Amino acid sequence: MNMNWYDLTFYVFAALTIISAIGVVFARNIIYAAFSLLFAFFGVAAIYVLLAADFIAITQILLYVGGILVLIIFGVMLTSRAYDVEAKHGLLQIVPAVFVVGAIAGTLIGVLTTTKWPVTNSLPYEETAKPIGALLMTQFVLPFELASVLLLVALIGAVMIARRDRVRKG
Repeated sequence: MNMNWYDLTFYVFAALTIISAIGVVFARNIIYAAFSLLFAFFGVAAIYVLLAADFIAITQILLYVGGILVLIIFGVMLTSRAYDVEAKHGLLQIVPAVFVVGAIAGTLIGVLTTTKWPVTNSLPYEETAKPIGALLMTQFVLPFELASVLLLVALIGAVMIARRDRVRKG
C-alpha cells in the first residue's frame, strides 16, 4: 500500500472526527459532549480543506464552531443545574439503537465494498471563496439579504418568547 502525506492527513482527521463524535455520543457530562463536538467540527472542517473546498471549510468553522457550538455552551452554562444532567441509559433505549446502528452500518459497509470507486488525477487547486462571494453579492444578493432578515426576525422572536416566559415566572 502506497501512502502519501495527503492520505495520512486524511486518516488522521477522519479518526479525530470519528473519535470526537463517539465522545459526543458516550459522554456522561454535557460539557464534555460539547467539547467533543468542537473537535468533531474541526475535523470535518479539516477534511473540507483536504477536499479543496475552502469556502465550505471556513463556513464550517465560522457557523458551527463560532456560532452553534458557542451558543450550545453558553446555553448549557446559563441554564441552572445543567452540569448535573445525565443521559438516560437503559435497556429500553439501547436495544433499538443497536438495531438501527447495525442496519445503517451494514448498509454503509455494503455500499463501500460493492461500489467501484473511480480514481482520477487530482485537479489543480482553485480558490472557491472569491467566486462564491462575488455571486452572493451580485446575482444572489436578494435571496442572501432575505435569508439574513428572516434569521434576524427569528432571533428577535425567540428572544421575545424567552423574555415573556421569564417575566411570567419572575
